[in-house]
Amino acid sequence: MSVIIVLVIASLLVAGGFLTAYLWAVRSGQYDDTQTPAFRILFEDKKVNSTESKKQEQ
Repeated sequence: MSVIIVLVIASLLVAGGFLTAYLWAVRSGQYDDTQTPAFRILFEDKKVNSTESKKQEQ
C-alpha cells in the first residue's frame, strides 16, 4: 500500500511540472501566432546574390 502512495505523489509532482511548463509557455507568448507557421512553407525565400553575401560577411 505504501508503494501506491509513493506513485501518487510522484505522479502529482510530474503533473505539476508539466502544468508549470505549460503556464510558462503561455505567458511567454509561445502560442500567440498560430497561423503563420502553417503558411510559411508556401512563401519563397529571398534569393541572395553571391556578392551580397560576401558584403554581409565582411
